[in-house]
Amino acid sequence: MRNDYSRTIPPEWQDMSRIFIALGDEHRQRILLLFEPGECLNVGQIAEVSTLARSTVSHHLKILHESGVLASEKRGKEVWFWINRTALETTLGNVLDYLKENT
Repeated sequence: MRNDYSRTIPPEWQDMSRIFIALGDEHRQRILLLFEPGECLNVGQIAEVSTLARSTVSHHLKILHESGVLASEKRGKEVWFWINRTALETTLGNVLDYLKENT
């Protein structure tokens, strides 16, 4: 058994935990599934097709953005979001690498 991680996790895993927390919510998962490949969406577009109120969608988008799952850019009065593929690929790649090393 490794005991060097019993009190803290490695820095690269700290970012991963924020992503997994963000992805652990069903509403946020459904928001992610709305995105077509390469698509940018704003809160209004997401709220329009969601069962959630616009303020609730905004809250979930904030969590997804702060965790690194979504990237964003303000254009005019709207903030546009897209899936941060690099962050997700890095996180999932780290998990897969860990599994390969430890099986």
